Amino acid sequence: MEIDERKRKILWAIIQDYIASAEPVGSRTLSRKYDLGVSSATIRNEMSDLEEMGYIEQPHTSSGRIPSELGYRYYVDYLMEPLALDQGEADLIQNEIASKIDEVDNAFAHTASLISRLTQLTSVVISQNRHSAIKMIHFLPYHKPGQIIMLTVWDDGKVENAVVDIGEEVSAQELQTLTNIFNDKVGSVSPGKLKEAVLQEVHNELVQKKYLIDQLLHSVDRMMESQEEEAINKVFYGGTLNMINQPEFKNFDKIKDLFGVFEERNKIIGLLPRHYEGLRVQIGSENHEEVFQDCSLITATYKINGMPIGSFGILGPTRMDYRRVVAMVKFVAESLSFIISSKTFDS
Repeated sequence: MEIDERKRKILWAIIQDYIASAEPVGSRTLSRKYDLGVSSATIRNEMSDLEEMGYIEQPHTSSGRIPSELGYRYYVDYLMEPLALDQGEADLIQNEIASKIDEVDNAFAHTASLISRLTQLTSVVISQNRHSAIKMIHFLPYHKPGQIIMLTVWDDGKVENAVVDIGEEVSAQELQTLTNIFNDKVGSVSPGKLKEAVLQEVHNELVQKKYLIDQLLHSVDRMMESQEEEAINKVFYGGTLNMINQPEFKNFDKIKDLFGVFEERNKIIGLLPRHYEGLRVQIGSENHEEVFQDCSLITATYKINGMPIGSFGILGPTRMDYRRVVAMVKFVAESLSFIISSKTFDS
């Protein structure tokens, strides 16, 4: 059966009212509160059709209905209108991220906490398992003969320096030449992407300095291996206790199971997208963890220079304010991407 315009309006009204009240919605309520242009009897008939189609459910023998997972999915995909985030909230979020960005973990933790306060839901930020890329390398003279300083700037803003034994005297001009070549051939690659062909080009351009190049490449390899070992997933929560305040989670066993999953980092990491482009809304059973099948999870990835590096999400009951939460997740992911990228590439 086709969902015509009238059914769409009635389904929209049911979802809006149930999100606000957490109470089953009847035809009289819809007739009184929403300008649907039809009688209560017509609304009842349309609600019966929507129930047969699987978009609403009757939780008990009362006349009220609640949205089904299918109903929420239809609402999110076809009925929900975009919402612009309140400017005050937008400024607060951006200021919170920007003020803590020098300590990235602090920025994530504070962002998660702030968003949970604004939405009264549970927020999750994941700094994903990724390998930083080299932004640039500088080779500088050192006061000891046969040694130079290798200064490395990573794309996440981290700066490292190391003294490298090269076994021969090198002029400042030669070091500048090396710097130019490395940044042209090696810059902006991740560990494991340092192709043999690229390295061979460096050898070919400075064949007379083969030993020197070997030493420098060996140092770069060691540094990137160390970087690879340090790369881990970090999870930051905000408002985990907010779930207790939701009518859907008054059952103690349900809350206990939910909190048990919060303690299992790998399960939480598995819920959030790693390379998914854009925003994703997972409703009820679309979440593969059984304990989250009464929940909806709205997530987006944040990026540095277009490369996904982590995920942000808000978890709540399927009866959440999807318009507001979608706007919040989208804005936070964009803000994290912009502020982290600006900090990285301005440094």
